[in-house]
Amino acid sequence: MSKLSEQEKIRRDKLNSLFKMGINPYPPELFPVNFYSNDLPKKYKEGKKVIIAGRLMSRRIQGKASFAELLDSKGKIQLYFNRDEICVNEDKTLYNEVYKKLLDIGDIIGLEGNLFTTKVGEMTVLVKTFKILNKSLRPLPLTKVDSEGNKYDEFTDPEQRYRQRYVDLIVNSNVKETFIKRTKITNFIRDFLNTKNYLEVETPVLQPIPGGASARPFITHHNALNIPLYLRIANELYLKRLIVGGFEGVYEFSKDFRNEGMDKNHNPEFTILELYVAYKDYFWMMEMTEKLIEDLALHINNSESIKIGENLISFKAPYPRIPIFDSIKTHTGIDISKMNENELRKTANKLNVEIDKTMGEGKIIDAIFGEKCEHHYINPTFIIDYPKSMSPLTKEHRSNPNLTERFELMINGQELANAYSELNNPIDQKERFEEQLKLSKKGDNEAMFIDQDFLKALEYGMPPTSGIGIGIDRLVMILTNNRSIQEVLFFPQMKPEKWDTGPDLNAYKSIGVPEEWIEHIYQAGYTNTATLLESKPTAVHQKINGYRKKNKIDLSPLQLNEVEAWFS
Repeated sequence: MSKLSEQEKIRRDKLNSLFKMGINPYPPELFPVNFYSNDLPKKYKEGKKVIIAGRLMSRRIQGKASFAELLDSKGKIQLYFNRDEICVNEDKTLYNEVYKKLLDIGDIIGLEGNLFTTKVGEMTVLVKTFKILNKSLRPLPLTKVDSEGNKYDEFTDPEQRYRQRYVDLIVNSNVKETFIKRTKITNFIRDFLNTKNYLEVETPVLQPIPGGASARPFITHHNALNIPLYLRIANELYLKRLIVGGFEGVYEFSKDFRNEGMDKNHNPEFTILELYVAYKDYFWMMEMTEKLIEDLALHINNSESIKIGENLISFKAPYPRIPIFDSIKTHTGIDISKMNENELRKTANKLNVEIDKTMGEGKIIDAIFGEKCEHHYINPTFIIDYPKSMSPLTKEHRSNPNLTERFELMINGQELANAYSELNNPIDQKERFEEQLKLSKKGDNEAMFIDQDFLKALEYGMPPTSGIGIGIDRLVMILTNNRSIQEVLFFPQMKPEKWDTGPDLNAYKSIGVPEEWIEHIYQAGYTNTATLLESKPTAVHQKINGYRKKNKIDLSPLQLNEVEAWFS
């Protein structure tokens, strides 16, 4: 058993008291809610009978009357408890004992009552009867405000908030709004694509070959087939197979996984929208993307602009289109368009861009762009026409055979989307895969695998196609004005929490501590034998017997010589 705080002990005592009174604080039957906090402005009628439920968030008890605040799924609502309204007979136990003494902030209750307006004009529920639906055993970290308006004990530590998102959602209302917006964003995108008659599909998460992107995969093993499998890094190659199969437009909101670093813009598990449309090219995709982003921003924030930090970002189309080599030349003063790998390495070193020996041309160019250019693009901007070495799945540029028909959409200094005129020449595609294989042998653990079945699919013929991947998490960050990807994920990846698993019984027994005393010694603060033996026997003796007396433990007091024996 883990060590309990004083408040946790008190709440467990109250729980036991409720059971002794014949009250089940975890009842099994449904509670027939018919009214919510957000119904107040539109459905208010004086005296209207309502049934509501939620979490008790505050109380102001004044003798036989009390004002309280209830948090339901839609917001907060004020309650008025009056002893004589709740207890119409002589027995006042429900108010005097249960409500006043055995309820706590954080408890979930259901109640019936009537709507009325207080003298100060606040719509309130006059409680007629209430029922405990869940007794909370841990106190909520509620913010305290002093007389001067200063706030204390706010639940703002990022690590705590991400680990305990359930608490974060309760006490920080703005967090809940972020995730409501997230759902509105994905719903809007679905509606936008569905009206064009594109089909939402599902493709495998476990893949025998991790294709469709340059990234390091997570690997596992399938016992029945006795083969390695990979969590998908992209769903591109499967969606293209569906285009080969005759679908004209397919899309998927997918969970992808990349075994890479973590920062404010990266989580190993993330959500991406991938869309593929036959008989289109990257110019068409740019126009479609502009329309989608512009309409989405207007729908979510009722504006074509949004303030992010110090930047006012306009989503009004059209967006600038800048070739990647032009961008690098603009921001470094160096034209790298005709450089070979060795020349690119020298340039990267000259610009103090960190690279390593496993990187080929494509990754070096990407590193230079990422370090020197990317952060300049605050308003939506298409970076276009990437070199072949950076784009193994992209069709050769129609006017320059060294380039490809690819764009990335930059917003607020980061990549939001990546799109191509898709390579549908199976011979060219095989050669590009073989170049990736050379990079893999060189030590690049993000180089693409050769997917022979995908090549077979291309040999049957894929129509001209344009595809795009849009990072949903980053899109939500932008449209909700959040600077960290962890803020828009319910449960971002974190190192496992170290749990207090209680006392090591064998360790305590080994020094002679009687088994019936181990838990109490642990709760008294000696959470391991090392902590115990670092103390003086007299201090341990005094503290443990003090703990015994305070908590009314039904054991005989320990004698000093018994405690001293543990130290011998």
